Amino acid sequence: MTATATHRHPALPPRFGARPETRPHTPHQQLSQNAPAGLQQTLWARMVSLPGVLVGRSGISAPDTRALHLKPEFAGGPDDAYLRATEFAHLHGSTDGSLHLCLPEALAVEAITQGWAEQHPLARQRYLPPSVLMVYGPRDPGELEVVWELVQASHAYARGTARA
Repeated sequence: MTATATHRHPALPPRFGARPETRPHTPHQQLSQNAPAGLQQTLWARMVSLPGVLVGRSGISAPDTRALHLKPEFAGGPDDAYLRATEFAHLHGSTDGSLHLCLPEALAVEAITQGWAEQHPLARQRYLPPSVLMVYGPRDPGELEVVWELVQASHAYARGTARA
């Protein structure tokens, strides 16, 4: 990924403060600055309301991870828009609050550059597509809105309706 990529998405604001600590290997988890339970619940309620979504277990994460899959008739995105099969995003357990999801390249670069996300360690090693990111859990209502925008962008990418 290059930081010079351009796109037509609204610009992401910079995330305040230092990045949280995360595991540099699998399981890839956020270890500090974790999202409060109430914000996680609000985010999850929004996530499950997205069109064409099926809620289920993650095919690639811990048992307490809640995953979003697209119904097959909604899954029109490219292969790198999915974590596995039709799973396009998952929210880690309540002690973590971060998410893994996939974003189009330009938005992925911006999310990383602005401090909202980091590439999955297996993406850095080229075992997963570079589109696979950890988005840090929201610490406050303002951050919740930015994280929600990224989830919606991931959903659009998986549906094949993302703007270039």
